[in-house]
Amino acid sequence: MWAGDDASRGLGMTLDEVRPGYARVSMRVREDMVNGHAICHGGFVFAVADSAFAFACNSYNRSSVAQACDIVFVAPALLADVLVAEAVERTRFGRNGVYDVTVRRGGSEVVAEFRGRSREIAGTLVPEGPEGAG
Repeated sequence: MWAGDDASRGLGMTLDEVRPGYARVSMRVREDMVNGHAICHGGFVFAVADSAFAFACNSYNRSSVAQACDIVFVAPALLADVLVAEAVERTRFGRNGVYDVTVRRGGSEVVAEFRGRSREIAGTLVPEGPEGAG
């Protein structure tokens, strides 16, 4: 999934860790991400949270997409800050999942809280069965 994620890679994100129900993604705030208030545009904060959410909800090799998400901005992110988004699964039921993502500046100060709801769709990321086990 990471290899095909041109959006996340193009924004300079790194996939730091992924395991079932969990993902951590980092991104440095670049000059072209800062708005007229000299803070990181909220869309970029949302993007790093959304990417962590995507990797967490796809971590079971079941193709999943966002059904709904929302974000609360807690503190501004500034030029050159490293944002760390940590996604944690809260529950999965049927084809649905609920994930909370905390975005921190430098791994400590909370910048935003994001909640994503996922929905499994047809398919897998890696083929299952003998040919995909390899």
